[in-house]
Amino acid sequence: MARTVWGSTVGKKTVMAVSGLIMLLYLVVHMIGNLKIYFGAAEFNHYAHWLRTLGEPFMHYEWTLWLVRVVLVAAVVAHAVSAYQLSRRDIKARPSKYVHARPRASYATRTMRWGGIILGLFIVWHILDLTTGTVHSGGFQPGHPYQNVVDTFSTWYGNVIYIVAMLALGLHIRHGFWSAAQTLGVGSRTRDRVLKTAANVLALLLTAGFIAVPVGVMTGVVS
Repeated sequence: MARTVWGSTVGKKTVMAVSGLIMLLYLVVHMIGNLKIYFGAAEFNHYAHWLRTLGEPFMHYEWTLWLVRVVLVAAVVAHAVSAYQLSRRDIKARPSKYVHARPRASYATRTMRWGGIILGLFIVWHILDLTTGTVHSGGFQPGHPYQNVVDTFSTWYGNVIYIVAMLALGLHIRHGFWSAAQTLGVGSRTRDRVLKTAANVLALLLTAGFIAVPVGVMTGVVS
């Protein structure tokens, strides 16, 4: 049954929708946590330490965090693979151009694929920068996330990479949220306006919330 569902176009769209919503939920929580940086180094570092002790004593140190990471990796892989395979099916189904021009799609719709690639590359860079410290500038300090974040956004390229990725994220969410609702059968003629408004608000809030961190460092509010 699982192979049959995965092999169908509807099944792949469902996997894409569910995995996208899982990542969206994580992004909301992650953004709220990021904004704690405005309360100072002690508050932000304490929050980062709390993430590693979440669930203790039932869960061992960092077990909950690793569980979240595994779920996220699975969601990202499922989302990317289903998106790629659906894209290939779309190309194979219509290898030649349409005789009549198709209705003009929104900017977010036309950039979904490139946006996904940008976000995929950003995730790799973000992990190497602030999790492993491999490409971090200024000397990575394990256990000091506040200083590591300030170091990253004290460089022009760190700001450019992050802000471009967050703008791509906003466009991705704007179209993806509404599309996921349609796939899961939540959308209808009467609900479409509400769903599109919710998608726009979510995209705006998440984009602004994430970009607020590098802006805070650039303006000296966070230092």
